[in-house]
Amino acid sequence: MGIHTLAGRSALVTGSTSGIGLGIATTLAANGARVMLNGLGSKDEIDAALASVRAAAKDRVEFIAADMRSPQEIEDLVQGTVAAFGTIDILINNAGIQHVAPVQDFPPEKWDDIIAINLSSSFHTIRCATPSMLASGGGRIVNIASAHALVASPFKSAYVAAKHGIAGLTKTVALELAEKDITVNAIAPGYVRTPLVDMQIADTARARGISEEAVISDVMLKAQPTKRFVGIDEIAELVLFLCGDSAASITGSILPIEGGWLAQ
Repeated sequence: MGIHTLAGRSALVTGSTSGIGLGIATTLAANGARVMLNGLGSKDEIDAALASVRAAAKDRVEFIAADMRSPQEIEDLVQGTVAAFGTIDILINNAGIQHVAPVQDFPPEKWDDIIAINLSSSFHTIRCATPSMLASGGGRIVNIASAHALVASPFKSAYVAAKHGIAGLTKTVALELAEKDITVNAIAPGYVRTPLVDMQIADTARARGISEEAVISDVMLKAQPTKRFVGIDEIAELVLFLCGDSAASITGSILPIEGGWLAQ
C-alpha cells in the first residue's frame, strides 16, 4: 500500500504514546489518516510522541487522555475523536498493561486493572465507536491481542485470560458487523521489545528466580523459532493492510505474527 492510501479516514489508536501503538499511529498517519493518540506518559513524553507522529503525518494528529479502566472516560475519548475528526473510520485497540506473578500471589487489584485495560476497554471503545462507523457506511477495527490469545504461559493468569477474551470479542463483533462493511480482526504478536516487555523481563526474572538475560534467551525467545523479537514496524504494516480496501474480506480473524511460536 502506498502513501495516502488512508487519506480522508480518521483513526483512534489507544495506548499509542509508546511501543507498538506509537508505531501503528505513525504508520497510519504517514499513509494519510487523521490520527487520535491516546496513552500514558508525562507531558514531555506525550509531547514527544505527538511530535514524532506529526513529523510523519499527512493530516492532523491530536491527543486525548483517558483512563482506560473507566467506561465514561472511554466514551469521552471516542466522542472527542468524532468531534475532532467528524467520524471514526479506524479503531485500533492497543492499550495494555502486564503483571507477572504466581496465581496464589497475584494481587487482585492487578487482575482487575489488567482485565479492565486489556479486555473491557476494547469492548467499550467498540461499543462507542460502532455507531459512527455504521453512520458513515463502514470501518475497520483491529484489536492488538497476543500469541497469548491462543496459548498460555505461566505466571500470566490475568494477561492470558484478557487476551483470550479479546479473541472471542473479535470473532463475535465480526459476525455482528459482517454485513455492514465493518471488519473486525485481531493481531497476535509474539514478543516485541517494548517498554511493557522490558518491565515484564524484570518481573519474570523475579517470578522465576533467574536472570534477565535468561528470561530473554530461555523464556521469551525460546518460544520463537526465529530467535528474534518481532519488529514494531512489522505489526504496523499488518495493521495498515487490514485497514485498507484489499482486506475487505478478512474479518473475524486472529492473525499471528510471532516468529513461528504457534507452529510448535
